Amino acid sequence: MKFSRILGVAAVVLLTTAAARQATAPAPAAQAPAATATASPPAASQPATTAAPMAGGAQVTAMPEPVTAPVAALADAKPATFGDPKAGQAKAGACAACHGLDGNSTDPQYPRLAGQHERYIWRQLHLFHSGQRQNAIMSGMAAALSEQDMRDIGAYFATQHAGAGVADDTVIKTGPNADKKFYQVGEALFRGGRAADKVPACLACHGPTGRGNPGPSYPALGGQHAGYTVARLQYFRGGGVSGTGKDANNVMTEVAKNLSDEDIQGLATYVEGLHAATAPAVAAKSN
Repeated sequence: MKFSRILGVAAVVLLTTAAARQATAPAPAAQAPAATATASPPAASQPATTAAPMAGGAQVTAMPEPVTAPVAALADAKPATFGDPKAGQAKAGACAACHGLDGNSTDPQYPRLAGQHERYIWRQLHLFHSGQRQNAIMSGMAAALSEQDMRDIGAYFATQHAGAGVADDTVIKTGPNADKKFYQVGEALFRGGRAADKVPACLACHGPTGRGNPGPSYPALGGQHAGYTVARLQYFRGGGVSGTGKDANNVMTEVAKNLSDEDIQGLATYVEGLHAATAPAVAAKSN
């Protein structure tokens, strides 16, 4: 009887232990389903990226970087209009070191700008800015200017009064122009040209008093330093052209190609002394 009870208790303990072990045993891991999604192909402009393996069999593909938009050069907010002399005066402050506060330079290597036409100054600054006219100083000065800045600076100098120089009355001793004064040689060419060499009269474009023509942008010449005029005429005689491409103007290249050194010197000194005469004051008659 006692033996039967002992067997019954042992059986209960065995069954209880087995049930506890079954309850605490870990369930078998479920097999991960195969990945069905495929990564999007990389953009044509980007190199392919390598997929990185992740736990559970899934893959992650890095997204390509977006294509950088091209950088466009900054343009003026609006087209340039007629220059403002007041705005130009402030902008022309840096010009004073070479050209003088009012555009009447004292050093003959720097041109006088006082009284020069707005459009002519704008054109020359545009040529320097675009590299079509080369000068170590002016190329740097014009690099930061906008088209409106150029018009404003031109308008300021156009309102200034141009001073007159003095023509060279030295007598030429030898050659075809012997016994003539240098300015007389220049005067003859300026007023009448020389048909035999196809040299036109300068006044046809620059006017009888050297005031030029603002419409087609023919510059004012009256009072300009002779040294500067000599340098420019020598440049044109050597085949130099004002501007390139659509901005090219070879008028002066053709005009100057048959000028001699004496012609150039005579024209330069005549132009320096050229200015419009002022009407003499009429004295009031007394009774």
